[in-house]
Amino acid sequence: MTRFRVANLQDVSAIVELVESAYRGEPSRQGWTTEADLIDGQRTDSVEVSAIIARENNFIMLYEDSHQLLASMHLARKADYAYLGMFAVKPTLQGSGIGKAMLERAEYCVFSEWQCEWLEMSVISQRSDLINWYQKQGYVLSGKKRPFPYGDERYGIPKRNDLVLEVLKKQAEQVELCD
Repeated sequence: MTRFRVANLQDVSAIVELVESAYRGEPSRQGWTTEADLIDGQRTDSVEVSAIIARENNFIMLYEDSHQLLASMHLARKADYAYLGMFAVKPTLQGSGIGKAMLERAEYCVFSEWQCEWLEMSVISQRSDLINWYQKQGYVLSGKKRPFPYGDERYGIPKRNDLVLEVLKKQAEQVELCD
């Protein structure tokens, strides 16, 4: 039985394991969202995930099947928009539609429940395949870029010195919401 639910502190280690497997190291190469050629080191840790869960106007949405964690995503509510981050799908299941289902659920939460005007995310500019996937889901490049957090090993150890984060957005009026 598949279901969406909000993470709690008992989920922290499973979330960290999923996120690490989707972005870093050899396990990430089983999927297409790997950053292993761009960044070494960790993607997150239990301290960061625990802090997100405890923070007001933030939650981590989980997608489970028979109590097995298949996907997770961090949503943070800002003034008139929401930020999406740390989106991870089990590498062996990437391309199966789970990511799209998670994104649609997130959009429902952000636009219908929170009444936000837009949803925003940051993607490493060298990840053109991932940016293209988001564009197929209706996201557009905002024209804004953010610097990669060089020197902060909490976000990994870059293998290149030209990493930049592209900001993508989707406006509420672009989304057809079904209850």
